[in-house]
Amino acid sequence: MSHTAFYISDGTAITAEVIGHATLSQYPIEIEHITSPFIETEAQALHLCDQINIRYKTTGNRPFVFFTFVEKAFKRLIKQTDSICFDVLSPFTKEITQVLNIEPTPKLHRTHSIHEESYDHRIGAMNYALANDDGQTTQHYDDADVILVGVSRSGKTPTSLYLALQYGIKAANYPFIEDDMDDLKLSNDLKQNKKKIFGLTIEPARLAAIRHERYANSKYASIRQCRMELREVERMYKKNKIPYINTTHFSVEEISAKVISEMGLERHKY
Repeated sequence: MSHTAFYISDGTAITAEVIGHATLSQYPIEIEHITSPFIETEAQALHLCDQINIRYKTTGNRPFVFFTFVEKAFKRLIKQTDSICFDVLSPFTKEITQVLNIEPTPKLHRTHSIHEESYDHRIGAMNYALANDDGQTTQHYDDADVILVGVSRSGKTPTSLYLALQYGIKAANYPFIEDDMDDLKLSNDLKQNKKKIFGLTIEPARLAAIRHERYANSKYASIRQCRMELREVERMYKKNKIPYINTTHFSVEEISAKVISEMGLERHKY
């Protein structure tokens, strides 16, 4: 029998998704995930309640429902469904209210609304990441918070963009290509910003598989070429004492968190 998880909010539903996913990921079961953001009217709430009840009737399992609502009437409606409900913020707000002796004042869209300073940081960082992607230019490395380096397809660009969009971190990235391998070394621009450099590596078989999707049966995607490039790059990291991680078994979220932790970067999220 299949299981279903609903993530519901009168806002983006990001908070409900993150907490719900993190909780359910601990259990070895198959789950269909359904996200319903911006439930702002009674008609929308009632329609969603019908969906939850129908899912219980068709699967035989009560759906898991993670929700964040400002409107108390919507909370009551959801709790009346044939589901297992979790008011995501309630356990925290109750305890904090007791500690502060202050009642919370919920406001629609407050959690993920625009906070000008942090939002401007993130947009500026995104523009920076796009302009300094894949070694397009090295003239603005003095402005970088971090410079990601590594062979082609090792995860530099998605990590740079994630760091920018999520945390407002200015991340440039620079590729080491086949032509560099005979005498692999840091360019002058990289040397001048060596303290900002963080290296990425990956297992040869995984790199070959990724490259094969783009250029099948090419020298670029061959396991021999991948092994050679990674061997040279990792040797260079060690020689120059550049911190680095193997990205093979990490998601872009995990890679980004490790970069932030290792480099002591400041987040600009809220």
